[in-house]
Amino acid sequence: MPIYNARLTAIDPIETRRYAGLTKAEGFDERAITDACEEAGLLIEVRGIWQMYDYDPSTRLVKSEPPFEIVGRSIEKHLEKCARVVCMAVTVGEAIERDVTENFRAGSYVPAMLLDAAATSAVEQAADQMEQAIRQAVEREGFKMRSRYSPGYGDWGLDQQRSFFPLTGAKEIGMRLSTAMMLMPRKSVTAIIGLTRASSDQAKKHDCAACDKVDCPMRTS
Repeated sequence: MPIYNARLTAIDPIETRRYAGLTKAEGFDERAITDACEEAGLLIEVRGIWQMYDYDPSTRLVKSEPPFEIVGRSIEKHLEKCARVVCMAVTVGEAIERDVTENFRAGSYVPAMLLDAAATSAVEQAADQMEQAIRQAVEREGFKMRSRYSPGYGDWGLDQQRSFFPLTGAKEIGMRLSTAMMLMPRKSVTAIIGLTRASSDQAKKHDCAACDKVDCPMRTS
């Protein structure tokens, strides 16, 4: 399983503002946001891992051992015509989570909220960077990538995380899964990426407007 370890050169303050729910807030101290991003950059430890499997879209089976059946109309449609899938996991570690908790306990609610938002921005950036590394690898094998899709998106039930989690190799990078199907450390991502042959249709982009998960934090429209 390929391991991905890389540093983020900077954490995006615009995305951090969005994750903090401050997109429309006027007059908020921008320095507080950049400070949170800088602090987060010192605390995170990016670790990622991924594995490629053959995939049969007609049966919705990932040909792992044992096979894993994809259940959900949205994810089934997202993976149509895919010949393989990449199952990936990435985390930014537990240190930043501890600092967020300590800030909340100390009553420093705004710094805690901003640091938590910066951590969310960081793990999404790390996942984006990891996707680019995966893209380079799979294109050499003649595949095109579709956008990543995580359990809990659309109607792909979070309950499938139990069977999907082992396919990513996430335990190898210190990730765990709670009984409530929550990833640990909290600032972590698991996702599946569909791969089509380079000669097939252009890779699909996820359309937030067409997705029925209206409360998704990644929603852009």
